[in-house]
Amino acid sequence: MRENRQTLWHRWLVLPVNLIFMEIIIRICAGGRFFDVGLLFVILNSIVLGGILTALVSFFSEKVNRRIMIGVQVGLSVWYIVQIIYQSFFGKFMILYSIMAGGADQVIASGLIENTVGAILGCWWAFILLALPVAGVVVYTRSFAMGQLGWKGCLWRAGLGIVSYCLILLLGLCIPAQREIQLDAFNKERSVKAFGLLRAELMDIRCNVLGLGGTGEIEPEVPVTETPEPEEIKYADNVMSIDFEALAATETDQNLKELHEYFALQQPTQQNEYTGMFEGYNLIQITAEGFSPYAIDKELTPTLYKMQTEGFNFTQFYTPIWEVSTFDGEYAATTGLVPKSGVWSYYLAGQQDMLLPFTMPQQFLHSGTQTVRAYHNHSYSYYHRDVSHPNLGYIYKGIGNGLETEVNGKVWPESDLEMIEATVEDYLGGEQPFMTYYMTVSGHMEYNFDGNSMAYKNRDLVSHLPYSEAVRAYYACNIEFDKAMEKLLSALETAGVADKTVIVITPDHYPYGLEDSSAENPYMYFDEVAGHSVETNFELYKSSLIIYCPSMEPITVDKVCGTSDIIPTLNNLFGFEYDSRLLMGKDILSDAQPLVLFLNRSWITDKGRYNAETKEFELFAGQTVENEQEYVENIKRIVSNKFKVSAQMLENNYYAAVTGREHYYSK
Repeated sequence: MRENRQTLWHRWLVLPVNLIFMEIIIRICAGGRFFDVGLLFVILNSIVLGGILTALVSFFSEKVNRRIMIGVQVGLSVWYIVQIIYQSFFGKFMILYSIMAGGADQVIASGLIENTVGAILGCWWAFILLALPVAGVVVYTRSFAMGQLGWKGCLWRAGLGIVSYCLILLLGLCIPAQREIQLDAFNKERSVKAFGLLRAELMDIRCNVLGLGGTGEIEPEVPVTETPEPEEIKYADNVMSIDFEALAATETDQNLKELHEYFALQQPTQQNEYTGMFEGYNLIQITAEGFSPYAIDKELTPTLYKMQTEGFNFTQFYTPIWEVSTFDGEYAATTGLVPKSGVWSYYLAGQQDMLLPFTMPQQFLHSGTQTVRAYHNHSYSYYHRDVSHPNLGYIYKGIGNGLETEVNGKVWPESDLEMIEATVEDYLGGEQPFMTYYMTVSGHMEYNFDGNSMAYKNRDLVSHLPYSEAVRAYYACNIEFDKAMEKLLSALETAGVADKTVIVITPDHYPYGLEDSSAENPYMYFDEVAGHSVETNFELYKSSLIIYCPSMEPITVDKVCGTSDIIPTLNNLFGFEYDSRLLMGKDILSDAQPLVLFLNRSWITDKGRYNAETKEFELFAGQTVENEQEYVENIKRIVSNKFKVSAQMLENNYYAAVTGREHYYSK
């Protein structure tokens, strides 16, 4: 059948309708509210972007147009399937930077391909649903002619689409919920829910591929009133001699000037009774893969239980998940900054030779320690840690560049116990104080007894538990981590340095491997181990921070705190010089008002918690605020600014511009 002017409208429906269909599938996978203003923008963007694509596939001859249209639809379907698989595996949508940084190659090279294949097979339904638009395009192009519309017709239609797209951008600025996301620092998850996946990909390209914006403008904020200090005790501020106002007055770089002005208004935290508590001590800092409160059990993991109950016991600690799950979790826990969305922040920092003076390796090197060491019992180059970790001054070893274990990377996941056994002699019996960092892997998903070597190794120790296989396997994995900590404490005791060594353990993220996206209740395993229905916007991320030294008395801390608070807390405990204004977190043991922020811009303070998904603020029992709406809006600005400022600090190597302190080692 030949097209004529009466049947021309057919062509302009195909791609927009297909996009709407695919976006609805993505929206369901993203979770959260389905019917809100975001759905309207998803439909509008699909219509306009689909129309622009249609104009582009109408420019050539009939044969070429047909092939291009089918190719475009196949490409779109494949990409949407990839995002669904990634989201089901990691709980987040994939950023383009992960492809640019070689993420797929690392998965294949590191032996994680079996996990990836499992995730693909688990999303069989996505292949079927997203194959339907391809079939529809094939049928359409064979039923209707795809002749050239003429370059004028194509151009004016494409131009109309671009103008319409700009009008949608302007419409978004008129609606507060959309405006907030559109002008805030780029965030893939929020952008997908607010505008749709295709529009979010365009934003990702603009911000993180082309480097055009994406950090947003810093907004004016009202300082949160601090708790009055008792008159009889006077503590100094944790600050350095930095005159931000003077720096701003003479700065010609607008980005640096804006940062100077921001930090000039930040209130520092004060020193306190815990300042210098561990001065001169050794430090072993551990980011534990998939660690959580569920992994701590008096009978199953007695060493972890001992460390939590006999050290600092933080009862209200939260570990938010970020876009680049493990790597961003490491970044937040070891730098005190918020990861920048859309990139691998730690890798980018290493590439740019970014100065991070308040990290523990840099502080120990600055205080006179000759060598700091870091270890990872998986591929040494995974996430390009061979770039990020040496940038901090570490002598870094992983599987493939010096870390030798019994199995040497031949099983998945590898043993934390074997890593400890292979490395403790590197730093025990030598110089004092020493600083060592571990990134573990025994607690990694997937949690079963067939494909997880650590779960299989310890399966007999959990066979009596009245739980499902996934939960028992999770416990079995963490029994291996507990054995590693038992070995570590024993080695420290034998070396005679246990009483002068602090061990810090924090998770990289919650154990999202316990989620089952195919189940009616994806969080049923969390409910099982928790003994109740787990609230998924806040409680899911409630976690454990262990700061333990055998010579200390137990200390319980009930203050709300989060991952970015670890570094300022450690700086204060070890008595290091640092400027508390230059970190996104606060010393947990100070009188600073607490604030925990999450990737979706939800937050918790001592007054209450704000759910960014539902736009609801819950005031805690016994708490009051003078004007609730003003309070919420101000904290929202503070949270938004922390994301923007952290991104700008990374982009501009800001610490090097203000501290005047150079790297304390030679690469």
